[in-house]
Amino acid sequence: MKLSLGPILYYWPIDQVRAFYTQAKDWPVDIVYLGEVVCSKRRELRLLDWLKIADMLEAAGKEVVLSTLALLEAESELKALQKICDNGDFKVEANDMAAVHLINSRPFVAGPHLNIYNVSSLELMQDSGAIRWVMPVELSAKTLGELQAQRPAGLETEVFAYGHMPLAFSARCFTARAHNVPKDACELRCIEFPVGMPLQTQEDQELFLINGIQLQSGLASNLLGEVDTLRELKVDVLRLSPQLEGMQQVVTAFDAARNGKQSKAIDSLMAAGTEWCNGYWHGEAGMLNVSAVLK
Repeated sequence: MKLSLGPILYYWPIDQVRAFYTQAKDWPVDIVYLGEVVCSKRRELRLLDWLKIADMLEAAGKEVVLSTLALLEAESELKALQKICDNGDFKVEANDMAAVHLINSRPFVAGPHLNIYNVSSLELMQDSGAIRWVMPVELSAKTLGELQAQRPAGLETEVFAYGHMPLAFSARCFTARAHNVPKDACELRCIEFPVGMPLQTQEDQELFLINGIQLQSGLASNLLGEVDTLRELKVDVLRLSPQLEGMQQVVTAFDAARNGKQSKAIDSLMAAGTEWCNGYWHGEAGMLNVSAVLK
């Protein structure tokens, strides 16, 4: 079972992004996804910058995949997508069907935003060139088991195993609206919120994170306690979504768990009272924390 670092979902300054991946190259992750998934206005890093980071990670022995936008709204975004798909060196994670079309049957990863919910979709993706698919975050272990039993031969499965889940995208910008500014004149407010903006209920429960045009789960999803089940379901890759703090500890914990070892990192991440959720995995409301014991 491999570990992957998903794309950074937040808007971080370029120096912070470079520093993050300089550390990550020495972490026990097998695959690293790079690029902007949320908003095309986030241009701290251009394609050339991402490719330089990709070269560094590849030299460190990582498989590198370039991620693409989940919501395209302009001709300029389509042109930028074309350049990513035609990079010639690295596989692409398609998060929109436009990317699947532009990849033109070359090997790619079918991202979590393609809404793949049945075997027919899996077969269509494989016929289009997909070598791996990422399960939508709202599917349960039971549904995954049914899909795995019929999964086309040779197609790998990746599961979002840790991080604030990407739930929805909108043509409107939630961060801009929260600051009472128009989307087209947002002044890139997202960069002021490197872990997103918490959105709480009247009962002070963290319901969502606002991240530009994206809504994420208020609590981080954590499937560390489900690693044995994930292995039984023949999941090939566990995706860990980059966080601003404590990411090395998360990677260390999942690395120990996939190798059947106990560690202080596991104990810390699974500690009683820790706030995280795993409801979707158990077929319950996503925001719930259904008790699970690491075997």
